[in-house]
Amino acid sequence: MDFNYIEEFENGVIIKDVKNFELPHIFDCGQCFRWKQQENGNYIGVAFGKVIEVEKKDNDVILYNTNEEDFKNIWCNYFDLYRDYYTIKEILSKDELLKKSVEFGTGIRLLQQEPFEMIISFIISANNRIPMIKRAINNISEKWGNTIMYKDETYYTFPSIQNLKNCTINDLEKCGTGFRAKYIKNTIDRILNGDIDIDYIKQLDDDMCHKELQKLSGVGPKVGDCIMLFSMNKYSAFPVDIWVKRAMQHFYLAPDVSLKKIREFGRDKFGELSGFAQQYLFYYARENNIRI
Repeated sequence: MDFNYIEEFENGVIIKDVKNFELPHIFDCGQCFRWKQQENGNYIGVAFGKVIEVEKKDNDVILYNTNEEDFKNIWCNYFDLYRDYYTIKEILSKDELLKKSVEFGTGIRLLQQEPFEMIISFIISANNRIPMIKRAINNISEKWGNTIMYKDETYYTFPSIQNLKNCTINDLEKCGTGFRAKYIKNTIDRILNGDIDIDYIKQLDDDMCHKELQKLSGVGPKVGDCIMLFSMNKYSAFPVDIWVKRAMQHFYLAPDVSLKKIREFGRDKFGELSGFAQQYLFYYARENNIRI
């Protein structure tokens, strides 16, 4: 467990003596789209139907707009606080090439997010830029989600599958999803009619989970890896995007290797910790603008 204990106060909880927890490393490493940095360095985000604000103060993490019960039921798991990241980093740092990335993104934690939201979010992410992805997800949330007020600002929850059952391809296109609108609509319809069972997919082993996810419209190997890594506890996933490809080429491989080969190489090299290695590599490559 990567913290000592928690204290509740009037508007939130203080997580005492938290290890391996840096806000930019967690929220800016490509795994989530609904968190926004504030002028004071805090982050405000929407997850599991709630709005919280996160502040890092010395070795403590303060969560505002929550309570001890929600911390135990939602946020402790969401921030993966039961996991010992020191051990993970120690194992991965035995690889001298990866060590540099681990040290650079030392405060990364893999968020445990809601599977339906991740399926839709990462379908939107295909061949897309992060600002555009965030905008489309916010538009969808504003149109079909529930309203939450926090500090006189309006936030919107990500809609449930039931809230989206009457949406049209045209509605989704208007939210900025582009050519992905038809994939999203098809996925929603198939979940609603029972053709796809997210809970069933989540409990499959890693390889079968990856295979089943790719039966969804708009889900290829990389998007499937992202969904299973960020919401289904499948840590042998190794999503390969342009930044991971550059990092792997920069540190390990010849420049002309396919994404499929890089994925296989990564999983073979890092095994059950592939997903953690991927996040360190992604963050290092993007923040340092690695070029080949």
